[in-house]
Amino acid sequence: APPARWQRKAKESGAPGPSPAAGVSPMKPANRSHSASKTPSKTPGKSGSKIQSTPTKAGGDRYIPNRSTMQMEMANFLLTKENDPAEDSPTKKEQQKAWAVNLNGFDVEEAKILRLSGKPQNAPEGYQNNLKVLYSQKTTPASSRKNGRYIPSMPDRILDAPEIRNDYYLNLIDWSSQNFLAVALDNSVYLWNYTSGEIIQLLQMEHPDDYISSVSWIKEGNYLAVGTSNAEVQLWDIQQQKRLRNMISHSSRVGSLSWNSYILSSGARTGHIHHHDVRVAEHHVATLAGHTQEVCGLKWSLDGRYLASGGNDNLVNIWPCTQGDSGDFAPVQTFTQHQGAVKAVAWCPWQSNVLATGGGTSDRHIRIWNVCSGTCLSAVDAHSQVCSILWSTNYKEFISGHGFAQNQLVIWKYPTMAKVTELRGHTARVLNLTMSPDGSTVASAAADETLRLWRCFEMDPIKKKEKEKANSAKTSIIHQGIR
Repeated sequence: APPARWQRKAKESGAPGPSPAAGVSPMKPANRSHSASKTPSKTPGKSGSKIQSTPTKAGGDRYIPNRSTMQMEMANFLLTKENDPAEDSPTKKEQQKAWAVNLNGFDVEEAKILRLSGKPQNAPEGYQNNLKVLYSQKTTPASSRKNGRYIPSMPDRILDAPEIRNDYYLNLIDWSSQNFLAVALDNSVYLWNYTSGEIIQLLQMEHPDDYISSVSWIKEGNYLAVGTSNAEVQLWDIQQQKRLRNMISHSSRVGSLSWNSYILSSGARTGHIHHHDVRVAEHHVATLAGHTQEVCGLKWSLDGRYLASGGNDNLVNIWPCTQGDSGDFAPVQTFTQHQGAVKAVAWCPWQSNVLATGGGTSDRHIRIWNVCSGTCLSAVDAHSQVCSILWSTNYKEFISGHGFAQNQLVIWKYPTMAKVTELRGHTARVLNLTMSPDGSTVASAAADETLRLWRCFEMDPIKKKEKEKANSAKTSIIHQGIR
């Protein structure tokens, strides 16, 4: 059980909380469930015992066309006349047309309601068919737009996160491929098993003044890297629940971590990034010096070719995975357009050279970059501090977490950068976002001491089956190649 000092009273909510003596453990579901509000008490459109009925209309409810008798008789005459083999001369046809227009007020040829044989008549020169113009054009955007998928506006679950540090520069949550959510609460790290709901306290710092400043799972999900305020980088085995090693190379707190296979990269308050080879005793294999202030955003690309780093100096650096000719690491790109600290950095899962970055309070912009050409593909003003960005693996979209003034999450369409929806509920700034291994759920940690789980990228069941089938086909091809 978590120590007594982590216990606290349940937050005020609609449902009664536990007694003050009982306390609330970290990561326990908070009494903020909104499931009851999802089911309306009454059917919309019905009120009490009143029964709605169709209003009576004057003149009945049937449409009875009132056609001109002359037009119908003329059409009947012309239909029977089609079988007449007699050919009229052009002069006679012109005379008949003139008589018909004078007598009837219309050309008899235009009175046909069915034409069963013969070639279509050519339109006179300069004639514009309004109906053709109207119906041959592309459908309007409103009618062609597919019905948007349903995105729940309320969180699927709310968990308590007591004493989570309200520090913009730290990275305090991460979701593993084995479905464990790691959360750093001040000087402790808790693991929440999403499948079973079990909560494990993995570690607690020995000195009360020290705290956890970053957490990051290795791709396989069996090891957790932990950065601390006293400049340590720890490596923990989750199955054994024990520390494997303690890597000391930094001189200040480690606020960001990112894995690339067996290389663990760590960003510190000094602005330095260290590469650690976790397989060898001399773990510190490289130092990247491209920032003058704290490195708060750090992310390896999915293909392992580039490392993106964002700092409190408003810079975004793109680092290669290999050393240059001089033996040093130098950035291949440096982006200077942001006017605030860059914590939010995220690589596009389907375009390996596309990076999204977000700026702090004095910038508030989300920018999309092509790291090969160094061009800014698009920029959008989010009107609030950008704390985190995650790309969806199920849709061509990404989600951003924000601070002042709305403290909301925003889903954006890519590449149009159109706003899909906003998810509100946090009462203080969102600090971090992380995504479930299946890509359907986003967890947000905020300064209001809650974790909220949003099922905002849930796939359509049919598409989900197709994706699973495609993935299994890929695996079988790989196995065949190996054999």
